Amino acid sequence: MPQTNNPIGVFDSGVGGLSVLRSLQEQMPGEDIIYFGDQGHVPYGARPMEEIQKFSAGITNFLLNQGSKIIVVACNTASAAALTYLREKFPKVTFVGMEPAVKPAAEATKTGKVGVLATPATFQGALYASVVERFGASVELLQSTCPGLVSQIEKGELDAKATRAILEDALLPMLERNIDTVVLGCTHYPFVIPLIQSIVGENVRVIDPAPAIARQTQRLLDVQGLRDSSEKTGGLQIFTSGDAKVVRSVILKLLNADLEVKAAFWKNDQVVGTNP
Repeated sequence: MPQTNNPIGVFDSGVGGLSVLRSLQEQMPGEDIIYFGDQGHVPYGARPMEEIQKFSAGITNFLLNQGSKIIVVACNTASAAALTYLREKFPKVTFVGMEPAVKPAAEATKTGKVGVLATPATFQGALYASVVERFGASVELLQSTCPGLVSQIEKGELDAKATRAILEDALLPMLERNIDTVVLGCTHYPFVIPLIQSIVGENVRVIDPAPAIARQTQRLLDVQGLRDSSEKTGGLQIFTSGDAKVVRSVILKLLNADLEVKAAFWKNDQVVGTNP
């Protein structure tokens, strides 16, 4: 049985889930966290659903072997493709997934026009369709997959001309149609909120889902009596299936923190080992 001092497990296809990690640390500073970035397979957005499910199950097994008491799927694409699958495969594990913040956007918009930025897999998934059906009927949703944006953020190119060009291609047509709210349907995208805001202007609201995910994680831990409410500062371990040195340099750009990153290795759809 998990204990209060067991860690929170968090995973994403890459560094995007660090936006959720950041909110988790702000919401629950005493919690230990283990983060897995699957840079060996990033981006997930255009991959088949079955492949994303295999990756997600392999990472979940790894995080459970590290003692995780709850798993945060800090990836919209993995949530769309694999969250139902994971809950069926690991029925005793509590999962927190991502869903595009269509509900708060629909409640906030004055023009009735909302822009949604997400990956193809997220838009094509049943989770997004369900959210739109439940909360999006009263608004017009303008969608863009922002091709190449995840890769730019993975490189730490937050202010590059190419990054701006991708976002302008997505957002300028939406602005012409009078959007006043933008939903970020990928955990990578909060790292370019300043760039997005510079394009859309101060009168357009940009919704980052990460704080709501952190609050939901805390709520579920409280319900199960598993939240670590001690006064200590929580520890953090970061693993990547990619190049640990490269990921460490990108994290320095994203979080302004020099953190140790450990390399992890895949074999037969399982994470089988890490470096010291």
